[in-house]
Amino acid sequence: MKLGQLLEKIEVIDQNTGVDMEIHGVSFDTRKLEAGSVFVAVSGFESDGHDYIPLAMEKGAACVICEKKPEADVPYVLVEDSRKALAILSSAWFGYPAEKLILVGVTGTNGKTTVTTLLKSVIEQCTGCKAGLMGTSLNMIGEEEIPSNLTTPESYDIQELLQKMVEAGCKYAVMEVSSHALSLSRVHGMEYEVGVFTNLTPEHLDFHGSMENYAEAKAQLFGISKNSAINIDDEYADIMIEKAKGPVLSYAVNNDSANLVGKDVKLYAGKVAFCALTIGHLVRVELHIPGMFSVYNALAVMAAAHLLGLNPEQVTQALSDCSGVKGRAEVVPVDGDFTVLIDYAHTPDALEKIVTTVKGSATGRVVTLFGCGGDRDNKKRPLMGGIAAEYSDFVIVTSDNPRTEDPAEIIKEILAGMKNTKTPYKVIENRREAIHWAVENAQAGDVIILAGKGHETYQILGKEKIHFDEREVVAECLKK
Repeated sequence: MKLGQLLEKIEVIDQNTGVDMEIHGVSFDTRKLEAGSVFVAVSGFESDGHDYIPLAMEKGAACVICEKKPEADVPYVLVEDSRKALAILSSAWFGYPAEKLILVGVTGTNGKTTVTTLLKSVIEQCTGCKAGLMGTSLNMIGEEEIPSNLTTPESYDIQELLQKMVEAGCKYAVMEVSSHALSLSRVHGMEYEVGVFTNLTPEHLDFHGSMENYAEAKAQLFGISKNSAINIDDEYADIMIEKAKGPVLSYAVNNDSANLVGKDVKLYAGKVAFCALTIGHLVRVELHIPGMFSVYNALAVMAAAHLLGLNPEQVTQALSDCSGVKGRAEVVPVDGDFTVLIDYAHTPDALEKIVTTVKGSATGRVVTLFGCGGDRDNKKRPLMGGIAAEYSDFVIVTSDNPRTEDPAEIIKEILAGMKNTKTPYKVIENRREAIHWAVENAQAGDVIILAGKGHETYQILGKEKIHFDEREVVAECLKK
């Protein structure tokens, strides 16, 4: 591909190289750069890509896309924003795959994974078309699963995955879209058929600085969506609606002015049932995932499906056929008279939702085992400690992904929120030992919630990722 073809949709400030140069790839990482590629110098959190320009040229880069003129005499193209340039270059390199798919983007603090997973299933059942999925726990191309480590990967990786979806015959792509992805221009240049807003609670404030900034970052999705489905029960809904460039379909449980309202909600131990009311239309919905949050997730799916033109009755039937999502209120098989649930809850709001959901149906104690991630927002740690103590009958405070922080210091910050609690608790820093203790000391009727890891099958200790699957830990404990 010629350099000029890659630069067609990019505003160039200056360049010292011809557009007829033959390009053999696009790279933002010198470790993966191949000779003949353009190297995009992106400023990161730990390093500046401009510092790697000499290394990129040593490895055979054809030219450099940058925000600052290189000190050395090398072929370059100067742009205002290299992150945005990377997104456009990547899209061009893969033949603009987003334009060949019907895109649905889901943003919010909680519910994204469940909503995207359910929506993919609903789309495929209702249309007979293959859909791709891009999310926290995994990426999917039809039925093929591809492991994922980021909610929304870098723009080059996004475009590569979208192109694979196109090649595999997908007509739709359903994506979780994080605030980081929006703030860092990872989805720059893409247009969504439908954007969905679930909710907003404190998360990533170490990156955004405030809830207002966090909300503004999320709201960017609705400025690049043709249609928007927004939960107006959430206090930040107005910001999302204000940014929406196209029609908005609102959904809610507690606001009858919404276009789609959940009524007559019934919560059961293993499912939810409710009536979904739209103008002149009523359908009865059943979803086999417990908790009030499942009602909102189902409404989000229904709102998005409506904006995609899917039949409401077919959507309702498809939802009733859906099973749970791995790591979201997931029941782990145990040979005993107690229950073990694995849930990804790693924010105060998500933890409160899963614990109160379980509390409403448990016949015995609710035992909550959790920790908090290191090198992440530490303001939520005492909040989560307080929530676990307030709504649980017993709490086990342990480690999550401590990363480069001292696990004991993280636990100390969690315990600060439990100072005045009368709820009994135990501290076991090693998560494996903590799970073993919880299972070995389970009482009849107990529900043990293993919160925070969810779908993850690893732990991050220092900068090393080790294998750690809580399902296996529970199994080995039962075997023992």
